[in-house]
Amino acid sequence: MASASLRLSLWAPRVCYTVRTIGNWKCLSAMWPDIPYEPWRETCSALHLYSQIVGKYRLARTPWVNHSWHATLYVNARGLTTSIIPDGAVGVEIAFDLLDHAIIGATTEGRRAGFPLGPMSVAEFHKRFLDLIGELGGTAQFDGRPNEVPNPVPFRDDRQTRPYDSDAVTRLFRAIVAIKGVLSRFRTAYIGKVSPVHLFWGSFDLAVTRFSGRRAPLHPGGIPGLPDDVTREAYSHEVSSAGFWPGGGAANFPAFYSYAYPVPNGFADAQLAPEEAYFDQSLGEFLLPYEAVRKSNEPEAMLITFLQSTYSAAADLGGWDRKALECPIGEPLRPRPLDSDRLQGLQRAT
Repeated sequence: MASASLRLSLWAPRVCYTVRTIGNWKCLSAMWPDIPYEPWRETCSALHLYSQIVGKYRLARTPWVNHSWHATLYVNARGLTTSIIPDGAVGVEIAFDLLDHAIIGATTEGRRAGFPLGPMSVAEFHKRFLDLIGELGGTAQFDGRPNEVPNPVPFRDDRQTRPYDSDAVTRLFRAIVAIKGVLSRFRTAYIGKVSPVHLFWGSFDLAVTRFSGRRAPLHPGGIPGLPDDVTREAYSHEVSSAGFWPGGGAANFPAFYSYAYPVPNGFADAQLAPEEAYFDQSLGEFLLPYEAVRKSNEPEAMLITFLQSTYSAAADLGGWDRKALECPIGEPLRPRPLDSDRLQGLQRAT
């Protein structure tokens, strides 16, 4: 692995950034914070459910986009955002401010409202959020049940007070910023169909997905808490998907993951890098513990290696047309060069 050739500290309030050049990957790297899952498990669970409440409002108001991309959340400079949601005659944006710990709502008509994040029940958050949408002039109507969580309780009935560890939440945000930077750079090296880097509030993971362009076999469905028609539409085409989740469920530690659908023969036995990555049989996907990346001398390089290695296994074993789908890594102010065959075809045509 090439060592960093440039280190330039850029100080901003409450965080130090480092610019690194690693091979062909130039990454803006935040200090990768320690985010062990167990100490903030209950806060993480609460934040997950709060994101579902906000996400379900977006889901109820936004026209469907392939693979449920219309319902996700996005990383912004202070936390997570819905982007603008069409709600009648106005546009509404809801943001999780994970630095000052508040829910902030704003409309295209200039209205603003919000409430602080802190220890509370899911039912209390749900009520405050409904009041917030009403104050903004929006439509406070959406499905009131959690998805993709064990033993789901309707939001309005979940009255157990949940803790709120603000320091852990901010550290998660710092980690997500660093991770998003790497996923975004990885995304640029693909000319085929590729998703945004976005957060799915159902499973509470930050993800990016590449597509082969071919249809996939009908997904069998059966994912707990997720309607089969949603699952089947999401996996209508062949994918190699990778991302990060902070812990919970089958992996009670923060980890990066990578999987393919359909799973090509030999995928689980593929030889991957880095050596800390492994195939989890119960999940059916590759995992790389976040802690291994955090402790690495070159965390971005390790994560990029995992992303590229697992994608290559899925694409090669699945028979993807990699030459037609891949492209050079994107660089600022530098248009993607056309390949020589296409250039010659254009020259002959003119």
